[in-house]
Amino acid sequence: MSADAYHRFTAQESDWGFGKFYDQNDLFTPTDDRTHPLIENDACNITALVRIIEDPTGTLWSDRKYSPGYIGLKNLKVNTFLNSVIQSLYFIKYFRKAVYQLPMENDKSAKSIASALQRIFYKLNVSDSSVQTTELVKFFGWNIFLTSDVRKFIGVLRDNVEDKLKNTKAEGTISKLFSGKMKTYIKCINVDCESLHIEDYYDIQLNVKGCKTLDDSFMKFMQENLEGDNMYNAEGYGLQAAKKSTIFESFPPVLHIHLNRFEYDVQNNTMVKINDRYEYPMEIDLQKYLAPDPDKSKSHKYLLHGVLVHSGSNKHNCRYYALLRPERNHRWIKFDGIRVTPVSVKDVLENNYGGDGSTYNNAYLLVYIREPDVNEILSSILPEDLPKHLCDEEKTSWEQRKKALTESISYMQIWVLNEDTFKNHTGFDLANFDDKQYPLSEVFQLKYLKKDTYGDFKTTIATKFGIPTNKIRFWVMVTLQNKTVRPRKLITDDFLDKSMEEVKTNLSEGDDELRLFMEILKKPIAINIKKKQPARTGDMFIFLKYFNPDTQSLESLGHLHVQKNRKINTIFPILHKKKKLQSNTPLDIYEEVKPDLIEKKIPELTFSKSDMQDGDIICFQKTLTNKEIQDHVSTGRIYSIPQFYESLLMNIIVQFKSKFGYKDLIPEFSLILNKNMTYEAVANQVAVYLNTDPSRLRFTSVSGKRPKKIDINTLTDQKLAEILNFSSC
Repeated sequence: MSADAYHRFTAQESDWGFGKFYDQNDLFTPTDDRTHPLIENDACNITALVRIIEDPTGTLWSDRKYSPGYIGLKNLKVNTFLNSVIQSLYFIKYFRKAVYQLPMENDKSAKSIASALQRIFYKLNVSDSSVQTTELVKFFGWNIFLTSDVRKFIGVLRDNVEDKLKNTKAEGTISKLFSGKMKTYIKCINVDCESLHIEDYYDIQLNVKGCKTLDDSFMKFMQENLEGDNMYNAEGYGLQAAKKSTIFESFPPVLHIHLNRFEYDVQNNTMVKINDRYEYPMEIDLQKYLAPDPDKSKSHKYLLHGVLVHSGSNKHNCRYYALLRPERNHRWIKFDGIRVTPVSVKDVLENNYGGDGSTYNNAYLLVYIREPDVNEILSSILPEDLPKHLCDEEKTSWEQRKKALTESISYMQIWVLNEDTFKNHTGFDLANFDDKQYPLSEVFQLKYLKKDTYGDFKTTIATKFGIPTNKIRFWVMVTLQNKTVRPRKLITDDFLDKSMEEVKTNLSEGDDELRLFMEILKKPIAINIKKKQPARTGDMFIFLKYFNPDTQSLESLGHLHVQKNRKINTIFPILHKKKKLQSNTPLDIYEEVKPDLIEKKIPELTFSKSDMQDGDIICFQKTLTNKEIQDHVSTGRIYSIPQFYESLLMNIIVQFKSKFGYKDLIPEFSLILNKNMTYEAVANQVAVYLNTDPSRLRFTSVSGKRPKKIDINTLTDQKLAEILNFSSC
């Protein structure tokens, strides 16, 4: 017999084994073509195979998801290079210091790409757990999931920071760090035409195909034949074959080298990854690529600082991570989402060269720093370098968290629902406290000292609402097994001198927060702490809702006290009066047990025999004739209370986000829509909200697993529920 398991033995988990035992009868009987049993002559052979694994980085023995001093970034729902790029820029500390000097904005949320980057950098600097990037993502809209051009993305970040640094002490930092100068000379082969162009550059893009090393790519970049599909568009001559020569006038202190790892496959209309072996060095001397005339007194030896890796055979089924050396002569660190671990030099170089058909880990961006500038560019971040406004904001936030923690010990959260809030509520139950799928009710909340008495609490609320203390009383609302929240227990005067914590402990049935319904009485009640309150026996406390099929609305009417042993139809006169109906109007009576269970009641039965309790909800409507029902059906209208509740269940809050992010006036919004709506109906609702023509709208589904966009066909016959089943608008 054999068994295997994987376990990392630690001081806390030093014991590990198997819970499934071998059948005792099989131990002493030969099985599985064995000539001898496992146990023979009271003995058996046990063999253990132990393999020692070398772990020079200590990764295997680390239980932490991050290395000391380094923090990861939380991954988005889809694979993107965003986290890798942010980490690589963050550890160019001279750049980080410049970002910290961005001016303060008059809001606690980021209002620009640059300020969002500043906030992420700051959190990476001070946090002890992984950091979100959502503040930055919102400025790019869905494009961040769809683009595969890391060069363009870095350019947008760089340009935004450069623009925001104007008129600050750090103005010019972007050019100082990343800008070099190159001279390009093009001479046509068949016509007399040539051009000379000198330009600034912020990065270099090199071809991988046909090159074995980084030096090969530089040589190919500097001498190129423009022919075939890549001919030169000569002024006055059109497309011409030409020779292109490029020479570098200068290199920047920080050099970004983008490697072309993908090429377009015309036959299959797709981008194909080039997995050829391609070597890059730990250090490289770029002096040989400089023009003869520039000053060469300064060394142009560059040290590898970062490698951004694309892992996968194509652009969709892949992941991205960064290998960075945050300090000079320090170990290399792998940043893969929230997981941050040390790696070996082999992991940085050999393992990402490519060429191995079984793996597709390839460097797609190299970051080099000029050796004479390394100490300045990687100099430590001091406390005074951190942006003061974010430090102050963090301090305030910490004090608020500390206060909240202190308050959680001494205070309790109390919700007070009154009749006005119930009457304004048009959904399930008496109010919506926390279900974000539907509009939330505006329920009064307060933090209250646990030790203060119920009598003090009544006085506080009476003062708040301007109602005499002797005209209000409270019912504790409890969460029932069916997840509804109903007033079930009256707080009697026996609790007036008891603490609110005792009230919660004795009456809330384990709910985390104390939720109360405030009943306003028509007549004052006499308060007597010493005299024990008699138990309620015949009285019942119920709520009323009225459905009007003509207006297609459900109206909350308030509460009512009834006698348990009285028949339900004894309250018909009250119901008629509340809705100004004729006294002989027949009524249909239902109980809202829970959203998907609406029970029809028999009016001739008592409330007690109808299994009703305090806090239950009676829904009623006029009894319709067959003709009235047919009229509603023919116009597609709801005619009964169960139908109306069924339609409420089909409502959902749908979030819409602009593809172009915060470049739009309305970058995102939410609408309450019905799951049975057609595409056309959804488009019309959105168009009304945006005040635009629905024919100009296009919706794109975004899958949680793949960055590929799917345009929703405007002619689709799918209902909203089917569309949302695989996407989010």
